[in-house]
Amino acid sequence: LRQLPELAALRERGRSLRGQLRALEAEESDLEQRFYLGALQLPNRTHPAVPVGDQSQARLLEVVGEKPGKGWGVFWEVLGRFFVGGVRKRRVLGGKIKGLASVTPSDSCAPQEGCGVQPSATPSPVYTIDPARFEDLCLAGTSEVGIAGYFMDHAVQLQDLPVKVVCSSTCYRTETDTGQEPWGLYRVHQFTKVEMFGLTAAERGTESEELLDEFLGLQKEIFSELGLHYR
Repeated sequence: LRQLPELAALRERGRSLRGQLRALEAEESDLEQRFYLGALQLPNRTHPAVPVGDQSQARLLEVVGEKPGKGWGVFWEVLGRFFVGGVRKRRVLGGKIKGLASVTPSDSCAPQEGCGVQPSATPSPVYTIDPARFEDLCLAGTSEVGIAGYFMDHAVQLQDLPVKVVCSSTCYRTETDTGQEPWGLYRVHQFTKVEMFGLTAAERGTESEELLDEFLGLQKEIFSELGLHYR
């Protein structure tokens, strides 16, 4: 059979097809990467009430409490509220966050574009672990990345929505993705924060906004009961 000219032609045809397939697979991989990078440029949908423009277009919606003055006396007074109210704060958090599942995300995770912080920004705002040992691992810049990654490949039953979780995590940031200090924010490279995260349905189109209002109301209650000024 090996001497049949038809078999030799078919084998040659098979080798040619394999070569074409390898070239098409490489082209497919390149197109997928270009499509992915292009999709990252699409912004998230914003609420209709969000002003269009830069920071100058922002509107102050609410002010709670009196803004403290300046000086060391005010500094120690505010600092004392945090320490003296520590036990109370734990009680407030325990009561107010009742109904939210507690999650402890990892301090390290695979970077995810478009979620929390952008690791591909220049300069990058995240700390990358030695790529020679860990090719795709960085220190978490926000717990949102780990929580979103957990739910990314999970199917949640409609009757189980909304899913509401709360977590306290250590966050690591190099600097802002613009390389400039953010206005009104004191930047540190390591900090701990409590974050609420939710998954909602989209049957009525208002579920996400309703959950956001619930989270916002919870935060306002906590700050108000601690006697803090906020806006």
